Amino acid sequence: MSATVAVILALAVGTYAFRLVGPVLHGRVVLPVRVRELLSAGAVVLLVALLATGALTEGGGFAGWARPAGVLAGGVLAWRRAPFAVVVLGAAGATAVLRALGVE
Repeated sequence: MSATVAVILALAVGTYAFRLVGPVLHGRVVLPVRVRELLSAGAVVLLVALLATGALTEGGGFAGWARPAGVLAGGVLAWRRAPFAVVVLGAAGATAVLRALGVE
């Protein structure tokens, strides 16, 4: 068995174990309210970090101004509770228009 296959199998077993832990421990482990608040805040921080790196960087450098402007347009549409398709098309449209105007 090659090292690649071993790593894939180990990741598969680990993924299955993580998925199994939730139903097995449901009701047996009670987290304090403070821990639940911290986990919720941590999830938001991770999502914002992912959004920032995806919106602002490309190939290890700055992605230009069109992409962050498109993300901002999509964020405004989402904040205004627009349907998901409108948010995606609005963000892509704003980015495309800016790039067509020469804004990198």
